[in-house]
Amino acid sequence: MTAVIDAAGLAELVEALKRRGYRVIGPTVRDSAIVLAELSSAEDLPSGWGVDVAPGHYRLRQRADDAVFGHSAGPQSWKQFLHPPRQRLWSSEGEQNGDTERYAFLGVRGCDLAAIATLDRVLGRGAHPQPEFAARRRGIFVVAVNCTEPGGLCFCASMGTGPGVGPGHDLALTERIDGNVRSYLVEVGSDDGADVLAELPQRVADDHEIDCARADVADAAHAMGRRMPEVDLRELLASSRESPRWDDVAARCLTCGNCTMVCPTCFCTDVTDVTDLTGEHAERWMHWASCFDLDFSYVHPDSVRQSGAGRYRHWITHKLGTWHDQFGTSGCVGCGRCIAWCPTGIDITEEAAALAQQADPVDE
Repeated sequence: MTAVIDAAGLAELVEALKRRGYRVIGPTVRDSAIVLAELSSAEDLPSGWGVDVAPGHYRLRQRADDAVFGHSAGPQSWKQFLHPPRQRLWSSEGEQNGDTERYAFLGVRGCDLAAIATLDRVLGRGAHPQPEFAARRRGIFVVAVNCTEPGGLCFCASMGTGPGVGPGHDLALTERIDGNVRSYLVEVGSDDGADVLAELPQRVADDHEIDCARADVADAAHAMGRRMPEVDLRELLASSRESPRWDDVAARCLTCGNCTMVCPTCFCTDVTDVTDLTGEHAERWMHWASCFDLDFSYVHPDSVRQSGAGRYRHWITHKLGTWHDQFGTSGCVGCGRCIAWCPTGIDITEEAAALAQQADPVDE
C-alpha cells in the first residue's frame, strides 16, 4: 500500500520518531547553506528554499513554493553521523567512546542511500568490520526521499543510484506540490517503517497520484545537470595511467582534499595518539584523512605520490575503477558534491569524459 500524508503528517512523522527515542537529523538552513542537523520539529526543515550549484559554486535561493525537499546535495553527507570526522578509540583511563545515539535520518536521497550502503559494505560487513560503525548503522531509521528536481551537478542517473531511492530505507517519501498544497506519497520499506506510518494521519493514495509521482521521478532522471560517459570506467582509468590529462588537471588542482571531505563514500582515516602535559593520560583518536595529503602515502624516506597529478590520478582511479576490484561497486554515487565544493571547479564527469575522448577520439 502507498499512503499519502500532508504537511501536518510530515510534522507528526518527526514527532513520532522523537517519541521512539531517535535524534531526528534532516536538512535545515544554516550559515547560508542547507546542512544536516538535529531537528527540533518539522518547522526546522528548509521550506521554500532551493539551491543553485555549479562547479565551485553553491548558493541558496528562495523558491516560489514551500517545498522542503526541493534542493540538491549540500556540503555534508550522512557519513558524518555513521563515520564521524573525529572519534576516540581508546583512553588510558578505560573510558568508552559513549556514542550510542539512535539516529533517524529524514530526507536521504537515492545517491546518499547508495552511499550509506557502500560504507556499510566497506566498514560494516568486511573481513574486519569497524565495531563503532556497525553499531551506529544498526541503530538508524531511514526516511528516504525520491528526487523530482535534480540539481545542476547531479549525475546519479548515470551511476545507477537515483533519482528514485533503492533498498535500505524504512520509509520513502515523494514530495508533490499542487498549487499551495504540499503532500507526500509514502512507501514502506521495513516493519519498523510500517509501525511508524501507522501512527500518522494518512489516506490511501489513488492510482493517479501514484502514476504522477512515478512520472515526476522518471522525468528527473532526464533532467540531470551532468552524466558520466557511457564507457567502462574501470578499464578507461586503468588504460589512462600515462595520459597527459593528469598534468592538465594538476595545473588546476590545489590538492586541498575538499573533494574527499564532502564525498559521502570516502572513508580513509589516520590515527593520532595524544597525551596531557603530565604524561599521565593518553588517548588514541581516529580522524578523517585525504589521499590528497602529501603524507598520506608516506613510506620512508618519502611519499609515494609526491605530485598533484599522481594524487588526483590515484583518487579518481580508485573512486571510479579499483573500488570495483575491492568492493564490487563504484566508489561514486553521482551526488556532485565534489564538483560544487572544489575551489577551482574541477568536474569529475568532465575529467572522465576527457579521458574517454582521448582514448577514443572522434574524427570531425
